[in-house]
Amino acid sequence: MAQNSAAAGPGHPATDGAGRRALVVEDEVPLATLLASYLERAGFDVTVTHDGTEAVRTCREVDPDVVVLDLGLPGLDGIEVCRQVRTFSDAYVVMLTARSEEVDTLIGLSVGADDYLTKPFSPRELMARIQAMLRRPRAPQPGRLDDGVMPDTSREFGPLTVDPVGRDVWLDGEPVALTRTEFDLLTTLSGRPQMAFSRAQLIEAVWGAAWVGDEHLVDVHIGHLRRKLGDDAARPRFIRTVRGVGYRMGTGHP
Repeated sequence: MAQNSAAAGPGHPATDGAGRRALVVEDEVPLATLLASYLERAGFDVTVTHDGTEAVRTCREVDPDVVVLDLGLPGLDGIEVCRQVRTFSDAYVVMLTARSEEVDTLIGLSVGADDYLTKPFSPRELMARIQAMLRRPRAPQPGRLDDGVMPDTSREFGPLTVDPVGRDVWLDGEPVALTRTEFDLLTTLSGRPQMAFSRAQLIEAVWGAAWVGDEHLVDVHIGHLRRKLGDDAARPRFIRTVRGVGYRMGTGHP
């Protein structure tokens, strides 16, 4: 059953989480309690649930900004919870897994998780990851064209339109539903369409300079973004692979 945690008490000033909501979905009660306490100290309004089916219902009710989601859950597992949550929420999702096999990580990210941590992990590392995500710049600052960044108006690449301010994407006139991370990647690439970004540069731009982990996380999200855009990696229109470097924006034509 879901439970609401109290706000951070005296001596624990709110930081990046002030005014934000977090949902912790973890069936190990002591770990869930520990994570909730860290989030509370950061200023989050925290809700905890220990069951996958309950997690989806609770996510609809509380509309969290961040979801900390365990992979192995009773009811629905974390993969299915993430899949369902992504149909109605663009909350940041951090997946927790006790399995180190890469396939589990890739499956989790393919349904829309923004990041992952393998147990055991430090709650401080989790908080650093979450706070780095929340500090991401969501769009270029109005009027700034520094370093060749395109203006903060709609950007067109053939049939693809990216609106960095309204956070909208259209393909052939139809809206495309992207997660926050997918949108941030597309905004970064489309902001400097002539630039070939390395994975490290994309990590810094989207996940933040404090992020620590496998840079191939970028490849997983690029693959998911390509699928949503109907982009063929062999003949890409929108996201081109630059061999030995990383990725750059395409023109919208093969």
